[in-house]
Amino acid sequence: MNNPQHPIPHNEPERLAALKRYNILDSLPNHAFDDATKLVAYICGVPIAHISFIDESRQWFKSEIGIGVTEVPREISFCQYTIMESEMVEIPDTHTNERFKDDPNVIDGFKIRFYAGIPLTTPDGYNIGTICAIDHVSKELNDNQRNALSIIAKHVINQLELGTKNIDLNTQKKIAQRAVHAKDNFLANMSHEIRTPLNAIIGFTDLLAQTKLDTVQRDYIESVQIAGENLLLIINDILDLSKIESGNLKIDEQPFHLKKTLKHVYNLLKVKVPKDIEFNLFLDAEMPEVVIGDQGRLNQILVNLTGNALKFTEEGEVTISVKKLEETEDRYALRFSVKDTGIGIPENKLKTIFERFTQAEESTTRRFGGTGLGLNIVKQLVELQDSKIQVKSKPDRGSEFFFVLTYKKANQAELVAEPLSGEHLHKLKILLCEDNVLNQKLIKSVIDNFGFELDIADNGEAGIALLSKNEYDLILMDLQMPVKDGYQTTEYIRNEMQLTIPIIAMTAHSLVGEQERCYAVGMDAYVPKPFKQVVLLDAIKTVMNKDSMPVQKRLVDLSFLEEMSCGNLNFKQEMIDLFIEKIQMEVTQLEEAFHNNDYDRVEKLSHNMKSSFDMFLLEDLTGCLSFIEKEAKLRQFTTETAEQLSLLRSEITEVVKILKEL
Repeated sequence: MNNPQHPIPHNEPERLAALKRYNILDSLPNHAFDDATKLVAYICGVPIAHISFIDESRQWFKSEIGIGVTEVPREISFCQYTIMESEMVEIPDTHTNERFKDDPNVIDGFKIRFYAGIPLTTPDGYNIGTICAIDHVSKELNDNQRNALSIIAKHVINQLELGTKNIDLNTQKKIAQRAVHAKDNFLANMSHEIRTPLNAIIGFTDLLAQTKLDTVQRDYIESVQIAGENLLLIINDILDLSKIESGNLKIDEQPFHLKKTLKHVYNLLKVKVPKDIEFNLFLDAEMPEVVIGDQGRLNQILVNLTGNALKFTEEGEVTISVKKLEETEDRYALRFSVKDTGIGIPENKLKTIFERFTQAEESTTRRFGGTGLGLNIVKQLVELQDSKIQVKSKPDRGSEFFFVLTYKKANQAELVAEPLSGEHLHKLKILLCEDNVLNQKLIKSVIDNFGFELDIADNGEAGIALLSKNEYDLILMDLQMPVKDGYQTTEYIRNEMQLTIPIIAMTAHSLVGEQERCYAVGMDAYVPKPFKQVVLLDAIKTVMNKDSMPVQKRLVDLSFLEEMSCGNLNFKQEMIDLFIEKIQMEVTQLEEAFHNNDYDRVEKLSHNMKSSFDMFLLEDLTGCLSFIEKEAKLRQFTTETAEQLSLLRSEITEVVKILKEL
């Protein structure tokens, strides 16, 4: 390269930097480049064509026809001269060219007689490679062929630019995804910190409201209850928004009583209606009693819209109405409307009121309160159900928000369930694992009111110690505790102590997928904080009535293993035993490597473990491993990696348990 015979561009360092920016050298084949090379060979009618790039010491062929090698030394390439030029280099006959007539690849080698090369020039002016057409006989290109080569050269550079932009976009996407995940974790952790004291405030206020109070005291208590509920509503709005953004809020379709739901919403809000407002509920006489859909989300939408209507209406009326628009063999289309005679919305604000943190006027927040999130959440919840919310409004004359939801038909029989009665429950002895003193006191008061007995442990390890000495009917398990958290404690109870005692998760944390994780480690129910006493009692009744509880059990598919074994039961059993022994050891090694930030080992282990899961068709666990492997390749573990690893451990434990039973 330092030999003066071999040309070096004056801007060589910058040229090499431009080449490396594309990350193209030694990369995998790309069909777009192969197609361009074929096109060059076809247009020029030559047996040899290539797209190549020139670095410090070599000419590397990204795509080639008729060459058969991936690279040649830079000093013997024709293209080292082409990158010195700004235009096409064309040599009709190398035998008559003073520079090339004695070249080894002219005399022998590739036997080059004709050469046409055009530099690949980046948008900032650096020649990083060439497109070439080569033949064993002399020839000359016409203008159309030269123009075509120039166009193809530009196309190749455009492909490189597009590839770079895609890499940048993917990088930015990953950064954005990490930011969203970090935000979700932050919101969830903040919600936990806020909900924990709020749980005590609301809980003790409810207990206080059940005692004898004079008029003034009851007025004060009701004011505290309203303030607590409003604060809880704000927290739930923020968390719902986070779940919608991350795609983790799903529509849960179950049979429910539509009319009862609507009357419940009406009765819930009726108590807050000022005396100067007439509050109405109009239901179509032809409306179905029972439908299949998401009752909770319908509740949320109507409570939000109606709450807004009541808040912004000082006199007149607020009306909820539901009308059946259409009925098919298996579905109903229903129009829901919330109409008021309130302050209305200016026409120029109608398009923006569904944006987050937006209200019709800047003074609205000061005058009426609110986060500005409610309508944004309503809009997204309606859209999750394949519909669209619309609004009609005039200032000082009122507003109407309306949308159409389609529900599947359901039979009354689908809703018939044996009612749970608390009468058969004896005086239960309950163990509470909870580190927060206020929550301990609150739950003790609630459990005493239920007529049950309660022991308290400050952490999971203390809970295990009490469980080893005493007999309990039920465990209430907080998830975030020192020493041993709720997940670790539950895993120990299920796997080491081999106990089937019902466990109810109680948590102020709200990470996406947390409820599923609770069930995966062996818990039987989930009660979020702040909790309502009736919700907790229902959960206790449910887990104590084993017959009514759904069986949370994984299915292990042995069809592939049976096909491999060809009826040989010994072989089948050997493979199961080997899997049980191997997989538990590997997941332990995977956890150790993760905690040591040993990315290479995590990547290797997670990749190798997938083949074991494939044998038992455990596709969801293979997905967990693929995620962990991808994070290891990125050389950066996140909270989600830890969650996937924890989920993997609990699911493997369940799989091993099932296989041992087999």
